[in-house]
Amino acid sequence: MGLAEPGERTVRIAADIGGTFTDLVLIKGAGEVLTAKVSSTGSAPEAAVLDGIRGIMAEAGVDGSQVVEVLHGTTIGSNTLLERTGAPTGLITTRGFRDILEIGRVRTPEMFDLAWTKPEPLVPRRARLEVTERIAADGAVLTPLAEAEVLEAGRRLQQQGITSVAVCFINSYRNAAHERRVGELLAEHFPAFEVTLSAALQPEAKEYERTSTAVVNAYVLPVMRGYLARLAAGLAGLGITAPLLVVSSSGGLVRSAVAQEQPVLFISSGPAAGVTGAARLGTAGRIDDLIVFDMGGTTAKAALIEGGRISRTNEYEFRAGISTPSRFIKAGGFLMRAPTIDIAEVGAGAGSIARVDAGGLIHVGPRSAGAEPGPACYGKGGDSATVTDANVVLGYLNPKELAGGTLAIDAGLSEQAVTSHVATPLGVSAAEAALGVREIANLNMARAIRAVTVERGVDPRDFTLVAFGGSGPVHACDLAAMLGIRHVLLPNLAGVFTAAGMLAGDIERQLVEPLPAPLDEALGPRLQAALDRLAAEARAALAEEGFSADQMAIERQVDLRFENQDTELGIVVEDAIEAGFAAPLRERFLEAYERVYEYRARDRVEVVAVRVVGRGHRAGKLDFTSYRTAATGGTNVASERQVMFARESGYVSTPVFDRSALPEVATGPLIVESLDTTAVIPPGAVVRADEAGNLRIELEG
Repeated sequence: MGLAEPGERTVRIAADIGGTFTDLVLIKGAGEVLTAKVSSTGSAPEAAVLDGIRGIMAEAGVDGSQVVEVLHGTTIGSNTLLERTGAPTGLITTRGFRDILEIGRVRTPEMFDLAWTKPEPLVPRRARLEVTERIAADGAVLTPLAEAEVLEAGRRLQQQGITSVAVCFINSYRNAAHERRVGELLAEHFPAFEVTLSAALQPEAKEYERTSTAVVNAYVLPVMRGYLARLAAGLAGLGITAPLLVVSSSGGLVRSAVAQEQPVLFISSGPAAGVTGAARLGTAGRIDDLIVFDMGGTTAKAALIEGGRISRTNEYEFRAGISTPSRFIKAGGFLMRAPTIDIAEVGAGAGSIARVDAGGLIHVGPRSAGAEPGPACYGKGGDSATVTDANVVLGYLNPKELAGGTLAIDAGLSEQAVTSHVATPLGVSAAEAALGVREIANLNMARAIRAVTVERGVDPRDFTLVAFGGSGPVHACDLAAMLGIRHVLLPNLAGVFTAAGMLAGDIERQLVEPLPAPLDEALGPRLQAALDRLAAEARAALAEEGFSADQMAIERQVDLRFENQDTELGIVVEDAIEAGFAAPLRERFLEAYERVYEYRARDRVEVVAVRVVGRGHRAGKLDFTSYRTAATGGTNVASERQVMFARESGYVSTPVFDRSALPEVATGPLIVESLDTTAVIPPGAVVRADEAGNLRIELEG
């Protein structure tokens, strides 16, 4: 690969941090692509990113001056919530609303789970302080803000060691004057506080949702800001002065300055990029209906693309076990009112640790070996049996090396760990124990796929499963068979596909404005004015980013619900609100409502808010119809090894192909190895490589 001319800015780099590996993809000029995997550095995640960028630039023969942009998906926000390592956080709220975080929505995620315990709020009660103020539902000031009480609250929070403060007043979404004044007072008298104003994040109704969102933002903000500042400094040290763009939870790219102020919009940063990339890949391959499955070292994620459109929602609940924006599972975690791709996530990944309980049952995850010490086979001191170790014992993974030879594997350590922790307690062989671990892991991961399909009234058998992540192609065919899915798509660059998805993404701006009113013809002028106002604001923001009018796309949306209901649905509308709009818009809402809830009511429909999504189409982004990094058409078998696909058949001699030597059409069983991942093709499955190097698999029956 030739060197770019000095000073020629043609290089784009994407980095995605996972629990075990940090993935990097570099695209140069007209589409030359390089990839790399480096071990994640949990205590200082930016170190792995910087080391990876340094290495991949050296391999590409470029320097920092040639980089035009760095794209990043980060798990800093979700890890901070998972590990409860955020900043000491306080809350200032309207008198009478101190306990809103405990009250929440007055429901439980599982109706009959008597052992369920509500998670402790991120802000302890002593750090939730009330002040006198009141704004009416129409925005009128009923009780002025008591500024002396604000200063006293600031002093009390300072004495408690609080460093980050959320401010949420009742009805501030209609009139944010009191919140803004609190922000001014805290900045003047307590400049060390990091301050989050709820109305500045998402000016929408529902005081619990706004309070929870503001608290999560305040809790994560100092951690995210510090991380991104260290990363930017490290990039500058590599000679990179190009913009740092971070993937938001909705899948768009946003400048890091926004992520440093509003980290709540980036909690699902990494997984979102993979879904966006899968949608672009599906469009390129003329596949409109996809189930997206992403399996990494610590978690597995699933999302739905139906008719070419990504399933999105406007709120997300982060919780242990399974995190999902599902409209049917509430109150189990930390709620965030933020635009989000509808991703279900479970704590099951390649590094998930297997154990046997006192009753003789195998459990896999959610605890993970991570990157340090990692699975036992890495030889870094870990002795727990992980899913990766089970796959080594079964022959699915190379017993000597992974990641193109950069990671040495000791198969003996895998067998020792599986035997010690699973096989001996159960009185079975290591192979039987490994198969059990794999089956339990598959069952756990299938929960995520069911959460975005069966639980939404969608039949997964009508979809193609697109699988990626370092371990996605290792388990994809088993999961598809469990769910009755016959078609599986493994992308080129599958092991680093989330990073590749960033390179195919667009700059995005999302704006919202409350507009509570009945849906009728009289609302037309107000609705048009609000949408036009937000659209103009989105265009202005994109113009500041350097996008011309023909590089912009504006999507307008109206949030509708039945009168007095709690949950709304977003309906995309045309640019112009014409006479007679109300009846067809109502019908579109009823159709969407029936798809989600399987019935329609005759109640009156009301508008909740209007939204505008502005997208700036980036020049030079990755084109899934033209890029290619792995040749196909070879006929040589690289090797063979013993692989166990089922108890009944035991170990069978299985061909192992290098990705570049895979025939255009092949029938399983076979193993396909590449730099970034391993694909497992079961007996009877037919695999074909398409023009872009993607593997298309058709399962038996």
